[in-house]
Amino acid sequence: MKDGPDIARIAALIGDPARANILTALMSGRALTATELAAEAGVTPQTASSHLARLRDGGLIAEAKQGRHKYLRLASPDVAQVLEALMGLAAGQGQLRTRPGPKDPELRQARVCYNHLAGDRGTQMYDSLVTRGFLRAEGEALGLTEAGAAFVEAFGIDHAALARGRSALCRPCLDWSERRSHLAGSLGRAMLQRIGEIGWARRIEGTRIVRFSPQGLRDFDATFPSTSVQIAPQVRPD
Repeated sequence: MKDGPDIARIAALIGDPARANILTALMSGRALTATELAAEAGVTPQTASSHLARLRDGGLIAEAKQGRHKYLRLASPDVAQVLEALMGLAAGQGQLRTRPGPKDPELRQARVCYNHLAGDRGTQMYDSLVTRGFLRAEGEALGLTEAGAAFVEAFGIDHAALARGRSALCRPCLDWSERRSHLAGSLGRAMLQRIGEIGWARRIEGTRIVRFSPQGLRDFDATFPSTSVQIAPQVRPD
């Protein structure tokens, strides 16, 4: 068929190795400079500039200016969701990077997927919320139940403010390492932010790793158990 969206154009943009490395670097959710992205892609600044222009024209990245500096970021959460799904597909087909190292186990345990929690801890949180009836499927979408809204409020998140926002509140995102869903949307973003605020975990600079403290991991497991038993959030005072 010749009608419908042109997926070949988007696939060609993502399919170039240098551009794929640039997009993967932006999965951290942070805006980076062209120089930083050239280093991530392993190309010269001039070559990176050409790749960035193509990604920008294709709607996959956006530019932000701060003073005299320009920063690049992913254009939208939809782009991040597609990239994470492609990572899962590549992993399932055995298309893995050839430079494994100490960071790999940490990335699989907990990492940032654009602006929400992914990895083993991300899928654990998602499964716990679904099993306990806090999240439920609404057609092809994902919704927060009344009990879920109360849980979110008890966890220290303003559910009403999130619900008024323009972004989708809850959205499943296929996790590339777990091959199961983790929680995206404005609630997924707020959950990750709250986990940092209460000191359970912190972002590791220059990586996508989210590193939990021993106590934070215990609190996380108590708050998001993989069980049907409903347990009150274990949140320490701010």
